[in-house]
Amino acid sequence: MVTSTQAQSAAVSQEQSFILWFEEVGIADIGLVGGKNASLGEMIRQLKPQGVNVPNGFAITAYAYRYFIKQAGLEEKLRKLFADLDVNDVENLQQRGKTARRLILSMYFPQELEAAIGKAYQQLCDRYGEGTDVAVRSSATAEDLPDASFAGQQETYLNVNSYKGVLEFTHKCFASLFTDRAISYRQHNGFDHFDVALSVGIQKMVRSDLACAGVMFSIDPESGFKNAALITAAYGLGENVVQGAVNPDEYLVFKPTLKTGFRPILEKRLGTKEVEMVYDEGGSKLTRNVRVAPSEQKKFCLTDDEVLQLAHWAVQIENHYSAVRNLYTPMDIEWAKDGITGELFIVQARPETVQSQKSGNILKSYHLKDHSEVLATGRSVGAAIGQGKVHVIMDAARIHLFQPGDVLVTTKTDPDWEPIMKKASAIVTNQGGRTCHAAIIAREMGIPAIVGCGNVTDVLRTGQEVTVSCAEGDEGRVYQGLLPFDVQETTLTDLPRTRTQILMNVGNPEQAFSLAALPCDGVGLARLEFIIANNIAIHPLALLHYDQLEDESVKAQIAEKTKLYQDKASFFVDKLARGIGMIAAAFYPKPVIVRMSDFKSNEYANLLGGKQFEPQEENPMLGWRGASRYYDAKYRDAFALECQAIKRVRDTKGLTNIIPMIPFCRTPDEGRQVLAEMAKNGLEKGVKGLEVYVMCELPSNVIEADEFSQVFDGFSIGSNDLTQLTLGLDRDSALVAHIFDERSQSVKRMVKMAIETAKQNGRKIGICGQAPSDYPEFAKFLVEQGIDSISLNPDSLLKTLLMVAQVEGIKG
Repeated sequence: MVTSTQAQSAAVSQEQSFILWFEEVGIADIGLVGGKNASLGEMIRQLKPQGVNVPNGFAITAYAYRYFIKQAGLEEKLRKLFADLDVNDVENLQQRGKTARRLILSMYFPQELEAAIGKAYQQLCDRYGEGTDVAVRSSATAEDLPDASFAGQQETYLNVNSYKGVLEFTHKCFASLFTDRAISYRQHNGFDHFDVALSVGIQKMVRSDLACAGVMFSIDPESGFKNAALITAAYGLGENVVQGAVNPDEYLVFKPTLKTGFRPILEKRLGTKEVEMVYDEGGSKLTRNVRVAPSEQKKFCLTDDEVLQLAHWAVQIENHYSAVRNLYTPMDIEWAKDGITGELFIVQARPETVQSQKSGNILKSYHLKDHSEVLATGRSVGAAIGQGKVHVIMDAARIHLFQPGDVLVTTKTDPDWEPIMKKASAIVTNQGGRTCHAAIIAREMGIPAIVGCGNVTDVLRTGQEVTVSCAEGDEGRVYQGLLPFDVQETTLTDLPRTRTQILMNVGNPEQAFSLAALPCDGVGLARLEFIIANNIAIHPLALLHYDQLEDESVKAQIAEKTKLYQDKASFFVDKLARGIGMIAAAFYPKPVIVRMSDFKSNEYANLLGGKQFEPQEENPMLGWRGASRYYDAKYRDAFALECQAIKRVRDTKGLTNIIPMIPFCRTPDEGRQVLAEMAKNGLEKGVKGLEVYVMCELPSNVIEADEFSQVFDGFSIGSNDLTQLTLGLDRDSALVAHIFDERSQSVKRMVKMAIETAKQNGRKIGICGQAPSDYPEFAKFLVEQGIDSISLNPDSLLKTLLMVAQVEGIKG
């Protein structure tokens, strides 16, 4: 039995140890071994038994660092050096940092410390072989706290493979406690320089130089959406991804249905991955960058199985840390794949420190009021807008020239740039993905950033006035000039719950995660046309009959867009499923009503390859559209692709909250024919809980609502088409546009009749047209008629919600 005295003695012994192995420490030991090493120990002890692979190693403790500083008599000299520190003066900061590092590196380690490090490294070699390659990682005692991101403030060295090397780079790690960026970060965040010590992790290398590595978040780092994990990947060692030296592959995985056995990869984006970091075998450096073969750049680094394995681990790690802290704790995780064994490993994990710290009570949204020439595009970081004069800086040694409020434009950033990043109105880089250094710091500081632009340092010039917009989806845009924009803040607390469901109209899948933060009961209208026009842009029949295409130019364009797909039609299914899946996941498990394609023939003809397959109609508005296409022999194969996409999202990704909806269905018999086509393609109404709705947008839908109720599970009123067909006008014609008004008595009577009949038949009925978004009085009329749901554009959702609550007599 261990007595309290013995336990106390053991604790004291541990606190005064130079070396602690990872399996000896856990998350409670940040004061002993720093955040990074404590986290590695926690995972090895608690998660490795559950199947999470973590490379082993040991920590050179914070006590060892303090022992060295004391024995060398450095503290008094360092305190004197920092007495007149001014981190806002870049030259002062650089001079103090350089002197501090030189002081530390000029002092030898005590013999007893060298001996302890040598003994531990030899034990590692006894296990893995002489000259074992290790990563030497700094781990500060204030690092990786849930509300502070010290990541990257100190140094890491890879492929160190000798006792002499371990000593040398441990020494450099100790000195890196006083890098310029670390000094500045501590000062700005209220940490005393001498309260923070440095531990060093000596971790067995994963041979990802022969495979790939990257970063993953257990939360969407842009929107703060908690149900998705983002994984980035590039060839070689992971430093290039962390530093933003490459544009990596990206994968989004939906966590809730992953946990129940589905394969919910929502999105895959191919990065350029132009270089990879490898061992500098026989060279003078530890590592070097080499070019990636063009054929390899065009492939994804990871298989779907590997993506899902990493996502499972992200969930396990997040769950464990959340349980330990008794608080939801999303995680920022580095992973690596061993090119020799093919195994995946987790090499670091820390709490995410941006989205997890945000208040969920206030929603801030940015809206451009004007547009101009787009000068550059890339991956948007955040959802804000910034503007100012461009300052192109290619070397961190010149950051002292940067002026507050300028737009920082560079190739990539690393922690050396942080003293000026907080002064920028926006950041734009040539390289990097959504988990690179520039992206992480921009989020932390609330600054809009666009990364991975390619050649933006050649396109933009210093002094040029630009607007940097990250408020328009995944693609960030740099516009010419200073454009006007609005910033709206919405308080989301104490909102009323209404009897009438408040749904949202969602078009762009890239904005779905952000829109899901708005208080609503689901999606009343997700238009497939938006996904087809923007994410696919090719006529489905041109993909199905690619070999029969007559226009060689069109054929070449399609070949280029679908180069990753042997079967051209699978490109359509894959892209459509991803778009639908993003929207369905964002609002899961709330209902998401997906309207099947409702292009008119002239709009279909504008898709790539469409002219060969589309008729010329005198009045496409009333022609071959909606249901009439789906069962037609000339189009049913194309409709089958839409069905396959819906089926994939429901069956493979587990997103059974999708409700397909059929537009422009003229007769009940048409409805039955469409349902038969859907059943042929694996979407049988009533099987696996599948409901199918119909648009109520034709007078016939209202007049025969009893009969349509026997065919479909619910209705959604399309007020635009119902208005034009009730009033007998073409809403595309400017000559009669002044007559178009959903509030006319004839239209309101049609709406009232539709609601009454649907209710009598026990069918749900909502509205997804424009009218409730534009006219509060029309929304009031709908509530008074007892409509089940109103689907609104995002910008009018909150004001309509409050109005509906008032009509219903509900107080917030």
